[in-house]
Amino acid sequence: MQQEDFLPSLAAYLIETARTNGGKAPSERDLAEHFSVSRGQVREALAILESMQVIERRAKSGIYVNGGIGGLAAMSFFARFGLPLENRQIFEAVEVRKIHEIKAAELAASRATEDNFARLRDILARSEQRLRLGEGLDQLDQEFHLEIVRATQNSIFLNICTSFYALSQNRLKVYFRSPERNRKSHEEHLQIFDAVLRRDAALSSALMVSHLRGAMSYWSEILEPPGADPVTAE
Repeated sequence: MQQEDFLPSLAAYLIETARTNGGKAPSERDLAEHFSVSRGQVREALAILESMQVIERRAKSGIYVNGGIGGLAAMSFFARFGLPLENRQIFEAVEVRKIHEIKAAELAASRATEDNFARLRDILARSEQRLRLGEGLDQLDQEFHLEIVRATQNSIFLNICTSFYALSQNRLKVYFRSPERNRKSHEEHLQIFDAVLRRDAALSSALMVSHLRGAMSYWSEILEPPGADPVTAE
């Protein structure tokens, strides 16, 4: 079994078995027998999961699955392969993404290049075409927002936001099933683009706040942890 195929299967199995065993996962030997692979392959995969903080090894005790699944790299990995995330983790990722994107719109207004504007125009043109065809904008919505972040000319900022978008890909497909949400989102993208093009940082940020408010309200109703204060875009 190739490592890229083995890793998500192993992670899913570890989580499933740990839930009924106080968080403790099977031993390397048991895992090798279960998947019919070598212990070396198991050890290599476990090292990757440990580096992502999905698991931890405890001396003289064994392998344990972290209750919070791990860091951002782990969350992106789980989202990519359709493995379950806790609602609280998804909720918090949505909230952090909101904070990043509001600041990104402000910075983009002063830093965007002609190449950024050209890519944004192309994304908006393809969005209009999809609307005419009655198709969802989930992928193009992601492209638009990441291009705004790219326009900050900060590669670390872009890498962070790209990871957060990996967590939201499946949810975006659900959100953009509504024709009304597709139309409204595109209209707001046009307004944000115009503000960035005019180098109006304050307006760009304000429009992004307004744009994200609807999405935050939608997801907070579904994902808000019990007892948490309602999420707003303010």
